[in-house]
Amino acid sequence: MVEPESVVSLGPGADSAVPTDAGDRAVRVRLSIAYDGTDFKGWSRQPGQRTVQGVIEDALEILFRRTGTVPRLTVAGRTDAGVHALGQVAHFDVPPSALSAVTRARRGHPTEPGAGDPAAVLLRRLTGVIGASDADVVVTGAAIAPDGFDARFSAVWRRYEYRIADSAAVRDPLDRLRTVWYPRTLDAERMDVAAQTLLGLHDFAAFCKPRAEATTIRTLQSYRWRRDAGGVLVASLQADAFCHSMVRALIGAAVAVGEGRLDADAPAALLRAAQRTSAFMVMPAKGLVLTEVGYPDDHELEIRAAQTRARRELRVQLEPEDQEDPAERGEPGAGE
Repeated sequence: MVEPESVVSLGPGADSAVPTDAGDRAVRVRLSIAYDGTDFKGWSRQPGQRTVQGVIEDALEILFRRTGTVPRLTVAGRTDAGVHALGQVAHFDVPPSALSAVTRARRGHPTEPGAGDPAAVLLRRLTGVIGASDADVVVTGAAIAPDGFDARFSAVWRRYEYRIADSAAVRDPLDRLRTVWYPRTLDAERMDVAAQTLLGLHDFAAFCKPRAEATTIRTLQSYRWRRDAGGVLVASLQADAFCHSMVRALIGAAVAVGEGRLDADAPAALLRAAQRTSAFMVMPAKGLVLTEVGYPDDHELEIRAAQTRARRELRVQLEPEDQEDPAERGEPGAGE
């Protein structure tokens, strides 16, 4: 991966990242991505499986095939099979000559929409390869990334929503692929009270699926429950990062409280125990949506990325038995 310092600003606008010479410098392109996770085996590319990363990288490979470049994506947070996204973020690095070749005006079409803006042209052509209509993955935006931007390491928070239609809610069949139907009535107020007891910096081992060499310490910045206009229960969660299955486990604990199987203070007690438990059910993936990834101001992007990498390196030094750091594997924000 090209480090941020090898990408410099030029071109249209202050946020452009176009190198001053061909050399070995690269252009970093930021993509905004949305997808229906129903028919995907998660984000990460896997042999013989249909994944979000695989679909987008295959499309990029088609676009760049004549340039000798094979773009590879770095993502803000890897999502599991069945999880959806509205605000996923990824980046890739390509030589400037390759980007120019892919986005130059086509013969006979010098004034096509987006002409003069390489990112806009790239977005149009990428959409054309993936499918402009009825696609279950959509690249909703493309931009030349600001200096220091890294989709994974520059992120400061990830935000998810989870939807449950209990017996008190209107069950809309048009939302069936992103909403879990629950057969009993849940107490939203008790669920919200329980959620508030989990905020802050904690070891969330009780709510994370164990992974070798992966830390379960996270900062849960917000966690609220509400009912929407149709009575559907909607949970909103935000953290600096989420470990594997953490969101769906937190949802499951709240459901147990809402159903009366757990007291409102039980999730906090389980959190303090810091051990995996069978006191609640991990909820299905279909109700979960990655809605947004937060980044600092442009001038702080490189500082944030450096801080994240420094913490990774410090952890490796303090725990030499670890063979691989969670952040290097996409662990920040990658748990769902």
